[in-house]
Amino acid sequence: MLERLLLPGERVTARPFAERLGISPTSVKAALAILEREGFLVARKHSGYFVAEMTAADMRDIYRLRAAIDAVAARHIARTRLAGLLDRLGELIEGRRAALEAGDVETYAELDREFHALIWHGSANRRLTAIADLLTARLRLGHNLTTAVPGRPRASLDEHVEIVDALLSGDTAAAEQAARRNVGQVIRALEKVLPERLP
Repeated sequence: MLERLLLPGERVTARPFAERLGISPTSVKAALAILEREGFLVARKHSGYFVAEMTAADMRDIYRLRAAIDAVAARHIARTRLAGLLDRLGELIEGRRAALEAGDVETYAELDREFHALIWHGSANRRLTAIADLLTARLRLGHNLTTAVPGRPRASLDEHVEIVDALLSGDTAAAEQAARRNVGQVIRALEKVLPERLP
């Protein structure tokens, strides 16, 4: 789970994690190497691993990939219009609306992730789903940041209503455009909270 307990630039060493988790340092080192490959850590020669510092440019790259994935998936769903899938998307929007009104950010975020995962998996394109799954951790980090931007959760909900309306109508072009517009707004929100480049 991505909770941002470690600060960008903070050093990460194997021994404290191994002791805390009750596992061998070798296992922790292997996990740290995976986190480096995924871009969450940076290895510095003779210094160890450090939490990667995210920039707006980094997240823009990731979210542009998501825009392409969302657009392809939305077009497919608008074309096939599977009733059960569309019904569940509507339920997720209503659940997010209730969570937002209750101030339950965790439930809101969980239902938002489920909304996007359902669209990806609903496309029935295994390669698209595999790529989306690879981006999931980074997207979750971005989501954690944008949820804190004033007004963004409500705007996101409205954008998702627009996506579902296009899917229900079977308008593939409108579904693609709505999906891309949603991601574009996420990018703009990230640009408000992240530096463009590292010093």
